[in-house]
Parts: sequence; C-alpha cells; structure tokens
Amino acid sequence: MTDQTPPPAAPQPAAPLSEAEDRQWASFAHLGGIIGLLPSLIIFLVFKDRGAFTREESKEALNFQITIVGLQIIAYIVGSILAVILIGFLFYLVAWAAWLAGVIFSIIGFTKAKDGIAYRYPFAVRLIK
Repeated sequence: MTDQTPPPAAPQPAAPLSEAEDRQWASFAHLGGIIGLLPSLIIFLVFKDRGAFTREESKEALNFQITIVGLQIIAYIVGSILAVILIGFLFYLVAWAAWLAGVIFSIIGFTKAKDGIAYRYPFAVRLIK
C-alpha cells in the first residue's frame, strides 16, 4: 500500500484591505514613526500588496524615518568628534531636534492618514520608490 496523501494546497494571496482597514494601517505606519522605522517597514512589507493607500503612506513614512535616522547618525558622529573641542553638545541638540521633528510629523501624518488624506513629509529622502 502506498500513502496517497494529497499535496498541500497552494497558499492563497491575502485578501485586499477594506477602505477602513487601508486607512487604519496607513495611519499606523505614520504613527509607528514615534518609535522608529521598524513599524513603517513591517507595515510596508506586509500590507503593500493589499491596499494602495497603505502602500503609498507606509512608503512615505518609511522614507521619512530613514531620513530622520540618517540625520541623527550624522549629528551623533559630528557631535562626538566636536565634543573634544567643547562644542559637540550643539550637534547632539540637532539629533534631539531631528527626533522631535520625527515625532511631530509622524503624529501629523497619522491624523491625516486616518482621515484618508495622503500626507507628504516636508523633507524626506525618497529612497523607496
């Protein structure tokens, strides 16, 4: 006797997001920027094929978070070097200001996206097209 188990079923694509879910995940992508770029990245990778609004907004939020992280890294490096000559604290303030701007703009993006309005950050290097 041979074992005639059927082959496993092919995975089915995930269902498209409803309009309310699309707005919800898009707004969460912006709000996640408060804690860093990881929430935006995860939402972009998981939901980009399920909702057009989520795809665009999570991509925008991710690009902005990458920009903020880059600014913070540059400020910390320059600040560390200049700390030797006692003016490095100014660059640490720039890194803190970049974080604060990220929080503020993430909240603005969240409020716009939850209402279904596309939000473009005032400055962002758009690496992800």
